[in-house]
This record gives sequence, structure tokens and C-alpha cells, in this order.
Amino acid sequence: MARHVIPTDLLQVLSTSARMLPRAAVKTKLGSPRLSVVIVNYRQWEKTGGLMRQLAAGSAVRSGEAEIVVVDNHSPFHPMARKLRRQSGVSMRRWERNHGFARAVNEGCRLSRGDWFLLLNPDMTLSEGFIDNVLELANRMAAGEPRAGIVGFHLRNSDGSQQLSSGPFPTLLSTLLRLALPRSRRKYHATRALERCAVPWVTGCCLLVRRECLEDLGGLDEDYFLYYEDVDLCLRALQRGWTVAYDPNLAVVHHHPLHGRAVPAALRLVTRHSLLTYAAKHWPRWHFRFLTRIVRLESWARRLWAWWRGDTKQAALFRELGVLTAELRRGEHEAARRRLDRAVQRIDVRIGV
Repeated sequence: MARHVIPTDLLQVLSTSARMLPRAAVKTKLGSPRLSVVIVNYRQWEKTGGLMRQLAAGSAVRSGEAEIVVVDNHSPFHPMARKLRRQSGVSMRRWERNHGFARAVNEGCRLSRGDWFLLLNPDMTLSEGFIDNVLELANRMAAGEPRAGIVGFHLRNSDGSQQLSSGPFPTLLSTLLRLALPRSRRKYHATRALERCAVPWVTGCCLLVRRECLEDLGGLDEDYFLYYEDVDLCLRALQRGWTVAYDPNLAVVHHHPLHGRAVPAALRLVTRHSLLTYAAKHWPRWHFRFLTRIVRLESWARRLWAWWRGDTKQAALFRELGVLTAELRRGEHEAARRRLDRAVQRIDVRIGV
């Protein structure tokens, strides 16, 4: 397993932020966890195991106030899976096919017993006491903020630099104009608040969600396979009167964000489907239709480039993107999703979070 080397000054920052939250005297029912940590695994057993060891070091997990639920999206066999399943306070569900992130999160929450859900990507390094402090924050909000629904946290890159974690709701204009920005800033904007504050949306890689809020919203929208389900969730929460907030006082390191990775055709197929799905649900119809024209042009250009380079597999995937986009434009959303699912099942590449 590859080890992530965290700069000493970064560890000091994370430890300091973990100590900033005071303890709240909230009792937990015997045998009933208050917080359920939900982890979706896809071909990342070593990272998932490392994250679970960090979680198990917290007093909340040891005392039973927090539980861990892992949903695996059909990863190949790994001996780590059997070992993790035997750990105390851990529940695991393994699927025989990759159903996507949103559906896996919903399944993890369904299996959970806590009043709050903490969604975590496997590629995280937590600050000391992070899980205990998240539980304390949840307890305080439960006691005094009945409409507090979603909270995101401060993220840092492996080198200690800030990683943006919230942003404005995407529109057609902003989506196009932000293509001129670096990938790390296209969806996000910097939030410089020193205390918890309201934001439009926060990223789902490290997300605290109240059970009542998630149940009110019907869970994450499973029309999304991967990406934009967090933006959609926050928008629907605000529409239903729940609050969405960013809290800078708790920090984690997120090692492999999407903007720091190469985007092969398979992943681009997934992300474009999610963007088009979001546009179809939340944008004016002509904005959505204009976007489909742009994505079809993109798929055509990338397909030609792949053929020129002799990469027939990539070319075939970009052809699928063009057909999928046309189906979405015609309102054939179920057909487009089935096409995406078939493509994902055929591809033996890593597209998990």
C-alpha cells in the first residue's frame, strides 16, 4: 500500500483545527450510534482499509457512538475485504456490479442506524480527533439547529495547499466561461470564512448529512452515476428549507480529487452524462439543448482525434458519448442511463472515486 507523506506543518494545522471544537454533552442511546460513516469503495481496498484504521482510532467508533458502513461497487477480490468485514462496528455490502456512487451511498445510508451520515471518500487522511469532533458538531446542531441539513469541511491537497470544496450552482454561461480556468477552480470558488457559513453546495467527498434531511429528499438522486449528485442534493435541500454550510474548523486531506487526475474517455463519458443530467433537471430547456449540441461536437472531435492516434477503444467510447447525448436530448433518459451502465460494465478501467 502506498503511503501518503503529509507535511509536518499540515499535520499541525489539522491537529489544531481538530481541537477547536468544544465537547458537547449529548447522551447516546445504548447500542444505537449517533453517526454513521458511509464509505463507497471501488478498487481501493488498501485506501479504504487505511481510512477505516484512522476512524477506528477515534473514541466515537470505539464507544459505539459512531459506526462504519462500506458499500463496494463490485471490486475484484481482495483479502482486505474479508479482514475489514470482521472488524467490530463495521457493516459491509458488496455488489455484483457497479451501480454508481449515488446508489451506493443510498444503500449505505439504508444499512446505517445513525441520526447523521458522514460520507467519506477512501482517499482521505483525517486530522487527529476528526470523527469525534464531527460527532460533537452533529450533536450541537441536533440540539439547536433543527433545519441544519448538510455540512462540508475544509479540504487540503497532499502537499498541504488548500483544495476548494464549495461553489456556485452551475449555469450554462458559468459552465462555458469557467472552461478557461484551471480544472481545480472550474466548479468551485474560495470560501474565506473563519466560522461555519452558508454556501450553495459542498462536495460529496467529505459530507455530513442529517438523516431527516436525506430522507426528506429521498436520498441522492440515482439518475447520476458519478459526479454532480452532491450539487443536486444541496440544491434540493435548499429548496426544501434545509441549510447547507461549509465549516472551516475541521479539515481533512483529499489525496486524489478529479481535477488532479487524467480524464480518460470512460470517465469523461460518466462526467458528461452527469452534467447533462443536472442541466436537464435544473436549467431552462433551451440551455440544456444548447449544451447537448456542445457535448455532441466535443464527442465528435475527440472521436476523430482518438481514431487519428489509433486508439479504437477510446474512439468507441466517444461514439457512445455522442449517442448517449442524443438520447438525453430526445428525453430518453432511461435509455441513456442503460447505455452508460452497459459501457461502465464493459470497461475494466478505474473510474471510481
